[in-house]
Amino acid sequence: MDPLKYLAGYPATVTDQVHRLIDNDKLAAILLKKYPVAHDIKTDKALYTYVVDLKNQFLRQSAPLSKVVYDDKIDVLHQALGLHSFVSRVQGSKLKSKNEIRIGTIFKTVPLEFLRMIAVHELAHLREKQHNKAFYKLCEHMEADYHQLEFDLRLYLTYVDIAGKLY
Repeated sequence: MDPLKYLAGYPATVTDQVHRLIDNDKLAAILLKKYPVAHDIKTDKALYTYVVDLKNQFLRQSAPLSKVVYDDKIDVLHQALGLHSFVSRVQGSKLKSKNEIRIGTIFKTVPLEFLRMIAVHELAHLREKQHNKAFYKLCEHMEADYHQLEFDLRLYLTYVDIAGKLY
């Protein structure tokens, strides 16, 4: 199995640097220096409040969220860090729709910046369903360092894959 599967789309110069950090046991030190502490949003209720506050700050006109939870069934090995679900149900003569966000349980113990990046990503799906230019532009509007945080999160996931927990 490729130890850098989370960095598969990056150029060889980047993956070579990451390999050197891993070989020299410096990846953990770099991550801990940049992101020294994990967040304290441990419950589904606190997560819901956090994500809804983000939504209200940037996406007031979007449909409301009916559920935001940590989900232990989301497996980062299957390329999913979080899921946005849009469910439509017929209730009598009306069509009801619900938006749900599920975030992998592994993210209960990460820095707040990583949780924010995942929340921003899933919230962007309220407006843009596909990962296109408009989607990433919206992500950058909500989190200016979105792409750097995504890369750092991929480094963190690589570390967890190789060595186990960091926080």
